[in-house]
Amino acid sequence: MSHIDEFESDLHRTALSQLDRVAVRLGLEPDIHVRLRAPRRALVVSIPVRMDSGRTEVFTGYRVHHSTVLGPTKGGLRYDADVSLGEVTALAMLMSWKCALMGLPYGGAKGGVRCNPRAMSLAERENLTRRYTAEIILMIGPDLDIPAPDLGTDEQTMAWMMDTYSMTQGKSVPGVVTGKPLIVGGSAGRREATGRGIVYCLYQAAHHMSQELRGKTVVIQGFGNVGAVAARLLWRDGAVVTGVSDVKGAIWSPKGLDIRQLEAHVAETGSVVGFPGADPLDNAAILEQPCDILIPAAVGSQIHAGNADRIRAHVVAEGANGPTTPEADGILHDRGVTVIPDILCNAGGVVVSYFEWVQGLQYYFWKESEITARLQEVMTRAFNRVWGLGRKEGVDLRTAALMEGVRRVAEGYKVRGLYP
Repeated sequence: MSHIDEFESDLHRTALSQLDRVAVRLGLEPDIHVRLRAPRRALVVSIPVRMDSGRTEVFTGYRVHHSTVLGPTKGGLRYDADVSLGEVTALAMLMSWKCALMGLPYGGAKGGVRCNPRAMSLAERENLTRRYTAEIILMIGPDLDIPAPDLGTDEQTMAWMMDTYSMTQGKSVPGVVTGKPLIVGGSAGRREATGRGIVYCLYQAAHHMSQELRGKTVVIQGFGNVGAVAARLLWRDGAVVTGVSDVKGAIWSPKGLDIRQLEAHVAETGSVVGFPGADPLDNAAILEQPCDILIPAAVGSQIHAGNADRIRAHVVAEGANGPTTPEADGILHDRGVTVIPDILCNAGGVVVSYFEWVQGLQYYFWKESEITARLQEVMTRAFNRVWGLGRKEGVDLRTAALMEGVRRVAEGYKVRGLYP
């Protein structure tokens, strides 16, 4: 049976084509390959929300479990106008490979609600979150599926989810979500984890290329939780951040931007646009500026067949999920651009989410220095494994990362067999 019609989306096609390519390289048994192509379960829900105006609006929400073979599922929740079943299913699949690659005892999941969170008040977002949680409650739990924040959601969203779930259980259940505020069982270092993981990957890449990050020019698409943290850490370590963008526009300064001042400007105005001393650029052009390192940290499919031959970076470090299409991958590879793939590069978030989950289950919390040290250890080990496999097999880093992630999930299926 084909799953293409139900799950129609660019990102889903990308995820399937990546899996199919890797399945051939790994010589996967057809019986396991066919199981990996389909999600274990997918739930579509209607979410009626009473808006501030007093009228009721109905939103569509999703929660997808891709694989449960290595443990409970783990994955973010996004609020965005373009959320679809296909996109959520693809992201759940990528989470399976990411968790397996990082050696975490999880399968992949993802959730989403089709809405525009920026057009909603705090009360409307709370109502939406609580009703969505109630609708998917049969799918989540600390030993079943553990959501986390993603595009359009944050610590506050997770606190509402945890509270809603806990109310139905008659007790506080901090382990049902990660990415929570510290006061209700969140982890130190969780907010910075994805950006920090990108920087750890870039350090390893520079080491393997016999280079240094100091003095390298960096362009970052997206100045949210991921992009801003990566920018600050790289800038502190002596890299020159020449271009940055967000949803409202982009700025460019060949001499480099002062990230501390830029963060203050964003806190004051809500955007990087209008930062003094920088030239304005449109969002598409920022990707094509000359730089050593490009970090796409916004949304998917930003580097595609139409612009891949104009990317002038030497290294692309994928902070977002699926920012490069398969066609663009081929073009970048042929041009000698090193792409550090999303399932490796942005895995810092899920690694520290795992640490948060473990701390919550034990009711014992670690210092931030312990968390960053353990994160660096996990990221470094995974990067070196992927780099070594890529060299051994003569493949790019994405193929090597996917081979490692898919192989581990497939091994889980093989060992567990087929029920009944």
